[in-house]
Amino acid sequence: MLRHKLLTAGFCVLFSSLTVAVAANQKDGSSGSKGDAAKGKETFEQCAICHNVDTDEKKMGPSLKGLFKRQKLANGKAVNDANVLEQINNGGNGMPAYADMLSADDKANVLAYLHTL
Repeated sequence: MLRHKLLTAGFCVLFSSLTVAVAANQKDGSSGSKGDAAKGKETFEQCAICHNVDTDEKKMGPSLKGLFKRQKLANGKAVNDANVLEQINNGGNGMPAYADMLSADDKANVLAYLHTL
C-alpha cells in the first residue's frame, strides 16, 4: 500500500514537472518547434515581394524589420509565434493564406528567420 502511494506520488511530481516545463517553453505563444533560419530566409523570398525586412518602408504589406521586437502586429494582436503563424496561415487584408501552400517545416523555418530580423 505504501509502495503504491509512493509510486503514485512520484508520477504526480513527474507529471507536474513536465507540465511546468512545457508551459514555460510556450508562454510566449511559441509552438515549441525550432526552425532553420537560413532555410526560412530562402522560403521568405516569396514574401519579400510584399514585405521589406531591411527597411521600415511599407511595400504592399507592412515591413517585418524587427518584427519580434514590436509589441503588436498590424492586426493589433501581440507579437508571438502563435499569432504570426496564424497570420501566415490565414492571411487577410490582401495577404493570401499560406496554410496549404507551405509545409509545417517551411513555416517553422520562416518563423525562425523572422526572429533574426
